Amino acid sequence: MGVLIHKDFEFIIQGITGREAVNFTRECLEYGSKVVGGVTPGKGGRDVYGVPVYDTVREITAQRKVDGAIITVPLAFAPDAAFEAIDAGIKLIVIITEGIPRRDASQIVEYANIHGARVIGPNCLGLIIPDVCRFGSLGGPAVDCRKAFKPGVVGVMSRSGGMTTEICNALSGAGLGESTAISIGGDPVIGSTYTDLMPLFEADEDTKAVVIYSEPGGSTEAELAQWSVDNKSRLPIVAFVAGRFMDEMPGMSFGHAGTIVEKKLDSPADKIRRMRDAGISVADEIGDIPKLVKERIGA
Repeated sequence: MGVLIHKDFEFIIQGITGREAVNFTRECLEYGSKVVGGVTPGKGGRDVYGVPVYDTVREITAQRKVDGAIITVPLAFAPDAAFEAIDAGIKLIVIITEGIPRRDASQIVEYANIHGARVIGPNCLGLIIPDVCRFGSLGGPAVDCRKAFKPGVVGVMSRSGGMTTEICNALSGAGLGESTAISIGGDPVIGSTYTDLMPLFEADEDTKAVVIYSEPGGSTEAELAQWSVDNKSRLPIVAFVAGRFMDEMPGMSFGHAGTIVEKKLDSPADKIRRMRDAGISVADEIGDIPKLVKERIGA
């Protein structure tokens, strides 16, 4: 069954005429996803691989159902694009654009919450239910995406889009596969954290375990550990924490904008300690993840 998206999920792409958006529009269509429209102000009336382009989101939602929107526009226009999608009644928004200032990102998330919408990202690659729907650019070319992502029993959440694919490829190779994989975003402020998404996986009968990929910075892993304890989660969780060398380099950034260690709670060592104390298995290497999942679910 998976979470958030489904086989009939229909979405639009804001910024569809941009170079990267043109490429992943083609890849989404080749994967079988239902891209029903695109938006680029001033370019209405064109099309991208047969997908009609409009000047505004409202032009699309006024005439048809739209389940989601992908935002891949220049940084300066990303907040307005998000507000436009929310105002048009779209309930699931993936923001690929990275580097949105914390204040603007916080306003987007708050506005979405007020209007009953969910944001994935910023600075993410979206999500996928293997062989059902790809909502974003995870996995690259459709042929490679089909190799890396296979239907299965593991929910995956990752701060890194690239590592989402890497982990899923390992899980698929081990015969486990994925129920849903979500690139949650690498910016300091994101719309949906591990803890926000865990209840969805809890309610999904196809999900038997959850894997997370973590990076230095932020307190989301501590929140996940506490949530797991407080809610007596039925799902075993396996985590990998990157950047352990940063324990000796406080204040340094690692990869994403959100990976600056500002306090002890942000450090890899503290994340690992808190998660292990909560019963979360922490892998020493990416290659250990499938083995740990199989041990936890008795496969």
